[in-house]
Amino acid sequence: MAGKKERQRRLARERYERRLAREAQRQQTVRKATQWTAAAVVLLVVIGAVVFGVIGLSRSGKSNAQTAPSPSATAAATPTPSATPTVVEPATHCAYTKAPPPPTKLTGLRNVGMPPAKPAFKATYQATIKTNRGNIVIDLLNSKATCTVNSFVFLAAKNYFSNTHCHRLTTATIFVLQCGDPTGTGEGGPGYEFANENLAGATYPAGTLAMANAGAGTNGSQFFLVYQNTSLPPNYTPFGTVVSGLNIIQKVAKAGTDNSNGPGDGHPKEKVVIESVTIKKT
Repeated sequence: MAGKKERQRRLARERYERRLAREAQRQQTVRKATQWTAAAVVLLVVIGAVVFGVIGLSRSGKSNAQTAPSPSATAAATPTPSATPTVVEPATHCAYTKAPPPPTKLTGLRNVGMPPAKPAFKATYQATIKTNRGNIVIDLLNSKATCTVNSFVFLAAKNYFSNTHCHRLTTATIFVLQCGDPTGTGEGGPGYEFANENLAGATYPAGTLAMANAGAGTNGSQFFLVYQNTSLPPNYTPFGTVVSGLNIIQKVAKAGTDNSNGPGDGHPKEKVVIESVTIKKT
């Protein structure tokens, strides 16, 4: 009898231990699921913040980048631009097409015609953006984004940028000052569009000059200046590097934005007016 009882106790103990093991395994599974869920939520929040910032860099809409970067180029609520076919650089021929009219009636639009189809692809250009806060000097990347530089040089010669406001500043997620829209709305452009360039491996460190857009092939006049290293997908043509005056933009950024497009995104509190853009060609 003693042996039988001992065997029953042993079996009962083993069943109890198996229940404990199953419960421990169940709790571990629940903990892992909870951790994965929490991580997924955090990741979605981060992705959402980045996507919002990028979409803000588009050109169409009040908070757009070409209003890209309408960083909403206000890089602004438009689809994220996609890459376009690779162009052999320096380009010897450029295609500019008539742009569709803006979605709303705007004041301040400046249609100045089309840039020349044949760029000076062997030239070296330096741009000086004279603002109410000081000069920003930029080496233009003519050998890497020839048609973009060709357009920028053309617009500068037409005084297209003169007496215009930089309409958007972002101070969260992406760090850019967006300019180049005479209407000051983020919806304006020069009346023509052209393709992206120089996107392979494109990054956006502090000092980058890049085009804002509303999608592939919609570049116009709006551009943005990166004042702090910024993570963006390679959808915005880099076409220049600031060689002096970056501190001017950084001081403007430090003063903040009016948050008209959301936290850390809106008109700069310290107004930036482009008085003129002059080009030095060598």
